[in-house]
Amino acid sequence: MAKAKTIYSCTECGGQSPKWQGQCPNCGEWNTLVESVAEASAPAGKNRYSALAASGKLQQLAEVEASEVSRTPTGIAEFDRVLGGGLVEGGVVLIGGDPGIGKSTLLLQALAHLSTTKKVLYVSGEESAQQIALRAKRLSLDAREVHLLPEIQLEKIQATVAHEKPDVVVIDSIQTVYSEQLTSAPGSVAQVRECAAQLTRIAKSAGVTMILVGHVTKEGALAGPRVLEHIVDTVLYFEGDTHSSFRLIRAFKNRFGAVNELGVFAMTEKGLREVSNPSALFLSQHGTQVPGSCVMVTQEGSRPLLVEIQALLDEAHSPSPRRLSLGLEQNRLAMLLAVLHRHAGIACFDQDVFINAVGGVKITEPGADLAVLLAIVSSLRNRPLPEKMVVFGEVGLAGEVRPVQRGQERLKEAAKLGFTHAIIPKANAPKHKIDDMEIIAVERVDEAVAKMR
Repeated sequence: MAKAKTIYSCTECGGQSPKWQGQCPNCGEWNTLVESVAEASAPAGKNRYSALAASGKLQQLAEVEASEVSRTPTGIAEFDRVLGGGLVEGGVVLIGGDPGIGKSTLLLQALAHLSTTKKVLYVSGEESAQQIALRAKRLSLDAREVHLLPEIQLEKIQATVAHEKPDVVVIDSIQTVYSEQLTSAPGSVAQVRECAAQLTRIAKSAGVTMILVGHVTKEGALAGPRVLEHIVDTVLYFEGDTHSSFRLIRAFKNRFGAVNELGVFAMTEKGLREVSNPSALFLSQHGTQVPGSCVMVTQEGSRPLLVEIQALLDEAHSPSPRRLSLGLEQNRLAMLLAVLHRHAGIACFDQDVFINAVGGVKITEPGADLAVLLAIVSSLRNRPLPEKMVVFGEVGLAGEVRPVQRGQERLKEAAKLGFTHAIIPKANAPKHKIDDMEIIAVERVDEAVAKMR
């Protein structure tokens, strides 16, 4: 018997190499090549490509009729917001998150609602039918019409889908599914790539909505080859602290909707509950105004959110002062401190600087720059900012305050929650006065610091 040929597959891009290398020759990532068994390829016929070309059909783009994609609401408004309005027929959704974060709970709640109007199938490769039934009972769900299949073999899942013809299928999880056609173990690069491709093919050809649950690595990225995220239509991440009851779900890719949308949930005894006013999660409750606290308005997709930025400055007791940032980029903090010194004359070289975004939210947009600077100045001077004040704006290296996107929506959200003062970039100043809100438009950092007094 011939010895099985081994190859090395990249866990990031799925590329293959005949020998091990420290760096993947396809994507350039380091230490990502893992050993696997080479799969036998089907022989190519003499006229194979000519036959394929004959079967293809060319179309002109102008002849293709563009129509709106119909959506099916899941019954969970926050989930629908992130999806772009609901599930799309033939769409493939990949949702990842830490173990125990609530992925299976969310999908079981969604299937229970969808089962009243659609035929749904829950394929579980991690839990038994009894465990899923106990969860449905604990959540008080009416899941009588939810079809359940505890199975991890791809061929059996394909046969069940072809026979039952469901409208929505959940695969929990893609890393547990394996194909008999491959000799590698479940969860390997080859198995995950092939099983995801086959399930995607079923979804597109049969018009079935497919939801794949994916594991994540210790770094927080989706496990398996990077090509997995390219195959699917939508990629969602479920985030949250296991010690907190609040959960966030974000869209990082969506062919049928906007990306960077945010859905907010609270984990309760009865499952995930939607949070109607997520801004309340990210604002601390202070009896009086405290130094080092500044409220900003960030934009998550189409949703403006009010987040409290906290700063604490303390005298450094070492030659190298500490710079610690939670929820905001650390390198940007160092840049902002340099701008504050150069253009506002406020030095922090002898201070330990700690920055925190309340509620565990991660802010990636530069619109938080001005709020971070004013929180730092407030803590350094031990002087609180005026009550009911919001701040947003990007700060440049020249000390200018740059405008941010959707400034009017941010101001309206702040006014709706009772804020009466706002320090914003001059380019974001509204043309018409907002009722019960004083707008302070600034062009430079030193001007914004002066307005704090």
